[in-house]
Amino acid sequence: MLDKISIFKNLSKEQLEELEEITLVKKYKKGEFLFIEGEEPKWLIYLLSGSIKLYKTTQNGKEIFLHQLPPMNFVAEMVNFENIPYPASAIFVVSGEVLKIDYEKFKAKFLNDPKICMNLIKSMSEKLRITSNLLHQELILNSEAKVAKFILMHEDLFNELKHTKIASILNITPETFSRILNKFKTLEIIKLSEKNEILEKNVDKLTGIYSF
Repeated sequence: MLDKISIFKNLSKEQLEELEEITLVKKYKKGEFLFIEGEEPKWLIYLLSGSIKLYKTTQNGKEIFLHQLPPMNFVAEMVNFENIPYPASAIFVVSGEVLKIDYEKFKAKFLNDPKICMNLIKSMSEKLRITSNLLHQELILNSEAKVAKFILMHEDLFNELKHTKIASILNITPETFSRILNKFKTLEIIKLSEKNEILEKNVDKLTGIYSF
């Protein structure tokens, strides 16, 4: 399994065996936390399957959505290198499993390999891009643009999650979310089933809404 992950694919058989000794695989059910904001990190975590929602909680208890993380990605690896507590919480929205690598042992044995270091840098650069996109969404996109982008980028989650949950993720009210969906249906931008699953969507019109 480890040799299928791009960051480790060039390791020797002996190195892979060493890595396996400090690695465990754990399954999580939908609704289980991978980690909680403020918790101290111990593991370098790689998401093998399922989907994770990353979010922060404000002082008054409001949940602020940060990112939906798909499989085959490292999760919050920056905290390991910065040696800081998790700045957000991660919860499974789709059941899955992760690789958990003992970070201190990994650091001692593997971070002298320039190829591994470069791949980790690439992974962290991708997280910075995600953060930039998040700022763009919150500071620039209006409510209709947020909904249009979510439908385009996360159709599977749209079909699975309750509308109140999606509204929370997008930081808009359920009433606003419902109004926007009704508008999209009236304008034939989307077509929903009786279970509110997407049957058809006009990609060009949705792209035009959030790119405007």
